[in-house]
Amino acid sequence: MTYRSNFLIMISCAALMTSIVWAIDAEPELESPTLQARYRLLINEIRCLVCQNQSIADSNAPLASDLRREVREMITGGSTDKEITTFLVARYGDFVLYRPPFNARTWVLWGAPLLFLGVGFLVFVRILRVRGNQPIDEGEGM
Repeated sequence: MTYRSNFLIMISCAALMTSIVWAIDAEPELESPTLQARYRLLINEIRCLVCQNQSIADSNAPLASDLRREVREMITGGSTDKEITTFLVARYGDFVLYRPPFNARTWVLWGAPLLFLGVGFLVFVRILRVRGNQPIDEGEGM
């Protein structure tokens, strides 16, 4: 086989792969576009407890599949978004939400970035002061 035929085979395979839809959620869409939009929004806001860096919409873990099914059933059962998130938080804790609420248990999560930014700023100022007091060596190394 020549390089040209290998290249054509690779291009053909790539074209075939782009046409395949890799759907994780194999369930049919909900009957109402509004309910489907709510469902999509919710499953993108809920963290997969197995993967931890993916939403349940993106995860193919069995627990994520169970949570998607549970959310779907609660939506079709008439539950509000607040009721669904309250149910999931009661069962799995605040960690299940990508945007956990600010409360006594999560204040460190919300405050840590500000604390690290403040510490970094203080270290930066300290380095500038130390370097500002050092003499400049002119002429050396040239």
